[in-house]
Amino acid sequence: MPAHVTQEDEKVASLSEYRIFETEQFQKDLRSIARSGQADVVSKLRRIVYPQLRLFPHFGPHIRKLRGYTPETWRYRIGAWRFFYEIDGEEKIVFLIAASHRGSAY
Repeated sequence: MPAHVTQEDEKVASLSEYRIFETEQFQKDLRSIARSGQADVVSKLRRIVYPQLRLFPHFGPHIRKLRGYTPETWRYRIGAWRFFYEIDGEEKIVFLIAASHRGSAY
């Protein structure tokens, strides 16, 4: 642990982080992506994207809020793949709801 970060700071940070929840549909979509030979996309999602969504699910270079969706829906882009999610700000949960190739996503 760096000298400037205390254990109390880490506790506060972990309390402010969002939890990630994958719906059954999202898990099914990920299995389909992996079977199509794109396991690296799934790996990148879990290794790089999840930590970002835990801290800042509303902001980032590959994040966009979609217009006209109720409830509010967000999209994270990895190459040609789109990962859709909803945010419960009160409970601090990111619900990953679907994953799709760009050509069939919208």
